Amino acid sequence: MKLPSATVAASLVCLIVAPVFAQTPPAASPAAPTSTVPVPATKRVTCLATTASLKGQDKRDQLQLCMAQARLDCLKQAIDQKVVGEARKSFIKTCVGGDAPEPQ
Repeated sequence: MKLPSATVAASLVCLIVAPVFAQTPPAASPAAPTSTVPVPATKRVTCLATTASLKGQDKRDQLQLCMAQARLDCLKQAIDQKVVGEARKSFIKTCVGGDAPEPQ
């Protein structure tokens, strides 16, 4: 079976481009406080994705449980990193997933 040339070309492009995206970001400077920078905000998105197949009250319940677990995980992370006061509140908000209100 012959592969179309477009498929071969696309495969080659993927092989060339993939290592570029796989490179690790440069290390942060020692002066930058990396201990208070949260992981990118994906917990809310993860919760929304995991409850997408549900409907009605089941969806609301599972989303509420997932978000509560996400907040707890972020709180544990903030405590481990010794983030306190307003910085902790901001850290948790950013860690969980931003400013969007939680769906009811």
